[in-house]
Amino acid sequence: MKIGTYEVWPPVVLAPMAGITNIGFRRLCREQGGGLFVSEMITSRALVERVPLTFQMIRFGVEETPRSIQLYGVDPVIIGKAARMIAEEDLADHIDLNFGCPVPKVTRRGGGSALPYKRNLLRAILRETVRNAGPLPVTMKMRKGIDDDHLTYLDAGRIAVEEGVAAVALHARTAMQHYGGTADWDAIKRLRDAVPEIPVLGNGDIWSADDALRMVAETGCDGVVIGRGCLGRPWLFRDLDLAFEGTAERTRPSLGEVSAMMVRHAELLCEVIGSEPHGLADFRKHVGWYLKGFVIGAETRRALTTVTSLADLRERVAELDQDQPWPAEADGPRGKSGERSKVALPHGWLDDPDEMAALDAEDPTSGG
Repeated sequence: MKIGTYEVWPPVVLAPMAGITNIGFRRLCREQGGGLFVSEMITSRALVERVPLTFQMIRFGVEETPRSIQLYGVDPVIIGKAARMIAEEDLADHIDLNFGCPVPKVTRRGGGSALPYKRNLLRAILRETVRNAGPLPVTMKMRKGIDDDHLTYLDAGRIAVEEGVAAVALHARTAMQHYGGTADWDAIKRLRDAVPEIPVLGNGDIWSADDALRMVAETGCDGVVIGRGCLGRPWLFRDLDLAFEGTAERTRPSLGEVSAMMVRHAELLCEVIGSEPHGLADFRKHVGWYLKGFVIGAETRRALTTVTSLADLRERVAELDQDQPWPAEADGPRGKSGERSKVALPHGWLDDPDEMAALDAEDPTSGG
């Protein structure tokens, strides 16, 4: 799979996930297998205004090539300035644009998965980004649309081709679905057929390497985007390497091997954040994902989420049953799920899809 001038093999992309895909987690995943590993979502206004937190979020390891940033924004001028800044200051090698976020605080301001409904605004953002990015490839990630009555992905895909976007990724759910229900892989196939000029990547309900192979076979997509499937399971990228090379071997780690991965992850977070207590506080959300399905007492689980030093963490995981095999209960979906009763949108957002909305949807202090 080619993204601009970059060849990506295996054809796998780590999805940007807020609070997850920092430099530490990306390194952990890269240690398991290959692909393209994208930063957390970065607010374009915060980047242009040089907010310190945002610059902390766009750090890359020396081994990261290509360096990928995902930008979020609703103002074509601001996002164009951010793209030019990335290119001129050599902040990254690839820019991905976020049109898929379903979170209410984003959609109620017209951003994320709400934005492609405004076709002219989408076109203006893509045009300014591509024009200002210079030689850097620009890609976009989107959803099917706001809901089943307001689907946007096919129009958005054609606009992307016309404006010089290098590849498009589709999370095959609507914003209304949030992370619930079942991903509509047929939509990925329809998009693949609609935009034969550029690579199409599929996203949604890939919980194993075999799911990825099945998605490619069923939809004809050029690659896959991995999101919640790798939570507490970074070795999924090892399995994806094996799968795309045609090998049937898959990773089924014991609790001891999972424990070692937990410690490695925590070490990287502490290194990135520069503090063991803060790094371990950030690691807490990962504990449940790593231990899903294993037989572990509630008290032990609580203890693992309250450690304040790496020495304490190592001591706690050493107490686990190291030989406990990988449980079948750990396979399948993980992470947040559930549908929404409605999508939060700006007043009158659905009235005119051709309107050039003028909303300030970015919080310059949030970093995304």
